[in-house]
Amino acid sequence: MSSTVRQKTLKNAIGCSGVGLHTGIQVTMMICPAEADSGIRFKRTDISGGQAIIAGTWRNIIESKLCSTVANEDGVEVKTIEHLMAAFAGLGIDNVLVEINGREIPIMDGSAAPFVFLIECAGILEQDRPRRAVKILKPVIVSEARCEAALVPGEGFSVAFDIEFNSPLVASQYHYVEFTDGAFKKEISSARTFGFEHEVAALRAGGMLLGGSLDNAVVVSGEKVLNDSGLRYGNEFVRHKILDSVGDLYLAGAPIIGHFRGSRSGHAMNHRLLEALFADADAWTMVPMTRERARTPDAGTGTAKAPAEIAAAAGI
Repeated sequence: MSSTVRQKTLKNAIGCSGVGLHTGIQVTMMICPAEADSGIRFKRTDISGGQAIIAGTWRNIIESKLCSTVANEDGVEVKTIEHLMAAFAGLGIDNVLVEINGREIPIMDGSAAPFVFLIECAGILEQDRPRRAVKILKPVIVSEARCEAALVPGEGFSVAFDIEFNSPLVASQYHYVEFTDGAFKKEISSARTFGFEHEVAALRAGGMLLGGSLDNAVVVSGEKVLNDSGLRYGNEFVRHKILDSVGDLYLAGAPIIGHFRGSRSGHAMNHRLLEALFADADAWTMVPMTRERARTPDAGTGTAKAPAEIAAAAGI
């Protein structure tokens, strides 16, 4: 029996509506099946003609604060795509057309879980083309001040991340996860975006977080969480940073075989890492995705440390 992994799309189209986190604008979105080898694409249904299509790839990333945004050569953009991209990555979806009547993906509950639910409701269809992956051949590292992001060789796909905030509640957190056996859905997908109450007014004055609320973000005030439901994980903050990174890295255009290490990094640094990776032809190669390559030694509980050889390569 062949161990080759096939590309996947949705069996059926499925839709949702919601508010954009930063624009505050209500939008309607449809996630539609797409042909093999077409990748993740966005279509602005509020714009006519050929200018409406935007490929979800690192080449189309534009500078954007607090989120990931892609735009085509005509300047048509879709922003805050990271949670949806993370859901596609976590469920192994290669080809879809995302139709949306506005410029920002709905924030839903601030996590990727609603998108995972939608994809599972639509059903997943295996296609007749083999899946390919970006295999990391040597360490690629970008850094600035005390922030760093790195991709290093490794089996399967795994992430180690640490954060540090001047907040007694968040403080320093670390998490490591190997993405196999449904680990994304179980350990990462429900982690919500977060912010600090004392920063909200300034961000809104700057035109951001106009759609933010306790329904779609964890809000921290001093030593407490303002959300009545509290936290979904004891270290939900760092898990959400992993969620963001998974979505950002899927802009590589294919799954990655290797280990990602993030230390206080964010969207801009993740984007710089992809640029550095693809600028070095000796750092990566495209390989067929097999069931063996898609797996790592165990599912990972998030409490383990990164394997010693990965830790050494990434400087952990």
